[in-house]
Amino acid sequence: MNYLLIIIFIYGLIFASFLNCLIWRLKSKESLWGRSLCPQCRQKISWYDNIPLLSFVILKGRCRHCQKKISWQYPLVEFIFASLLTFIFFNLAKGLELTEILNFNFLVLFLRDFLFLFVLTIIFVYDYLWQSVPMIIIWPGILLMILFSYLAGASFFSIILASALTAIFFLIQFLITSGRGLGEGDIWLGAFMGARLIHFDLIFLFIFSAYIIGSIIASFLLIKGKKKMKSKIPLGPFLVLGALVSLFFGKQIITWYLALLIF
Repeated sequence: MNYLLIIIFIYGLIFASFLNCLIWRLKSKESLWGRSLCPQCRQKISWYDNIPLLSFVILKGRCRHCQKKISWQYPLVEFIFASLLTFIFFNLAKGLELTEILNFNFLVLFLRDFLFLFVLTIIFVYDYLWQSVPMIIIWPGILLMILFSYLAGASFFSIILASALTAIFFLIQFLITSGRGLGEGDIWLGAFMGARLIHFDLIFLFIFSAYIIGSIIASFLLIKGKKKMKSKIPLGPFLVLGALVSLFFGKQIITWYLALLIF
């Protein structure tokens, strides 16, 4: 198991490096093909300067050509994505034999949660930086998530119902606040979350966690003077955090809460 976790972590770093590139190119509307460029001096980045985590350390966080600082976004996204992907694999593979890990059912489950994490990472970074949700990622993400959830054993009706009702929850808020409380992209993001979480207790926990985390962080920013009452704070990152809480710890939290009610 240990060597498999190391392999997954390495692949996670590689995919996260691609994610960083994809996020930038989505925003700048550059081609997804071709060599990576320094966003400052536009020089092509050599392969040895593009090794996840390691190159950032060797270059001391600066471009080899122009010596401008490289954003901490790159190593942070690489490390966090690889760590979460490894955690996903560990949870799914726990107690399984190698033959069970290599079968089709396990592959479907892992690819489903890989897709979930992949899309959520893009949304978190993109919305945090530019207060926008890239629909070109969300729309195909919803369709793929419906497919993978169905292949994983959920009924098609349950998936569509959960996806639709989660989207409607955010649509109602959008209409009530005339778009001031959240954006249209958050509605589609809700549809994506619902297609993965499916169970309404997990969906409720996701929404509850997102708003609790958002309230705590917003209050902290107000107290510190980083934001004002009328400042816009993107909802997407909080929805992502709430979804991860529900994905990784949802069953444990719900079991714990129900135990409290019983006793």
